[in-house]
Amino acid sequence: MKNTIEKALQKQKEAKAASQNNSSTEKLEDANHSNVPEESKVSIDKPAPAELPAEKIVADEKEFINKKSPLDEFVIDFARLDKNGHISLNGERKQINEEYREIKRKLLANAFGSLAKTLHNPNIIMVTSSRPSEGKTFTATNLAMSIASEQDKTVLLVDADVLKPNVLNTLGLERRKGLMEYLTGDVDDISDVLYPTNIDKLKIIPAGKSHHLSTELLASQKMHDTVNEFANRYPDRIVIFDTPPLIGINESAILANFAGQAVVVVEEGKAKIGDIKMSVERLNPEMAIGFVVNKSVHNDTDGSGYYGYYYSERSE
Repeated sequence: MKNTIEKALQKQKEAKAASQNNSSTEKLEDANHSNVPEESKVSIDKPAPAELPAEKIVADEKEFINKKSPLDEFVIDFARLDKNGHISLNGERKQINEEYREIKRKLLANAFGSLAKTLHNPNIIMVTSSRPSEGKTFTATNLAMSIASEQDKTVLLVDADVLKPNVLNTLGLERRKGLMEYLTGDVDDISDVLYPTNIDKLKIIPAGKSHHLSTELLASQKMHDTVNEFANRYPDRIVIFDTPPLIGINESAILANFAGQAVVVVEEGKAKIGDIKMSVERLNPEMAIGFVVNKSVHNDTDGSGYYGYYYSERSE
């Protein structure tokens, strides 16, 4: 574990030094995947769709969304995101776009390749960190938008950081009812809080209002059944959960039981190896666990930082 993180941090430093002598549009050098199981390197094959439960939890999304008015759609301001250092959605070739392409390739291979057979819910990815303010929501939103650009994939982004939700704020969107309203029964169906966006293949479920029983609600059978429905209903779907930090927050450990993959965001110069190790110990050891080394650099010309992806060894 320690060796894995140190390699990722060292790779980040080397890339930063190289970027001072090269143009910002230069592609990142391929990350060292010597610790990645061989199965995750295979071409992406879609698994056979799982059999749906007799009693459907989620209404047919296409039919439901067609009934929604244009006012229900989340309209993401691409120019605002570009200004704030997110990936570009207007066709501009930016370094951060290339970096997220590198990150998502490994996740997609794990979700739909041979390794998927060894993971529980391989298409469900939790994005988290050890401590607050390390960039997990920035990472989750960029990852969701990058995967939504795939020709044959759809993405559901769920703000599961129900204590301090930040997905809507990061994307410049207004607050609406979300996951908590569904779990408490304030809305009848999860599709009531599943919103389309102006990115065709991206849908969002906000966190909703905070609740004093958030831990119990996330651990409920209702949540468990809903996540299973997400995982199995659409064979082309990736579900990304933006979760609370791992240290000192019970909700994160609960959500970790639902996901087959975890992306742990590590802020360069701030995260401690001990904290990272403690965080990973709270995750299911059977998960595929990756790390994003994150340090945003904002200036007038380039809003992107470096995002390195490195895989730890999975327990057999």
